[in-house]
Amino acid sequence: MTPEQILLVRSSWPAIADDADALTKHFYAHLFDIDQSAARLFSGVDMNAQRKKLAQALAVVVHALDDVDCLLPPLAALAKRHTGYGVEDRHFDSVGDALLWAMTDVLGDAFTPELRDAWAQAYAMVSSVMRRPFARDDVAVAS
Repeated sequence: MTPEQILLVRSSWPAIADDADALTKHFYAHLFDIDQSAARLFSGVDMNAQRKKLAQALAVVVHALDDVDCLLPPLAALAKRHTGYGVEDRHFDSVGDALLWAMTDVLGDAFTPELRDAWAQAYAMVSSVMRRPFARDDVAVAS
């Protein structure tokens, strides 16, 4: 990410954090609409707690964008847990789409193309780390 993109993401975060419950409700609604297989992963999950976890994870990412190395261990651990939940590599695309769509819902016209690109880059960075265990699983299956 460029310094300008980091600044854009960080400058948008207070408005998003102020309405984090709306963001996370929109996110999961969009995710479940666009990916039924992802929706099945959340059956029996306390969605209030899940939405809080998502908002907290986003806050951690926003604050660490200029020190990505500090994100690597927690993201790797999170990814490893997700392999046990039944998450598949393709779910990361649905999550990214749902996240950007939810941000459009919450920020409206303030979610400019530049801001959208900045958030897309932030998500791409996170998902590239999170996808690593899934790629290794694919390699192991193919061998």
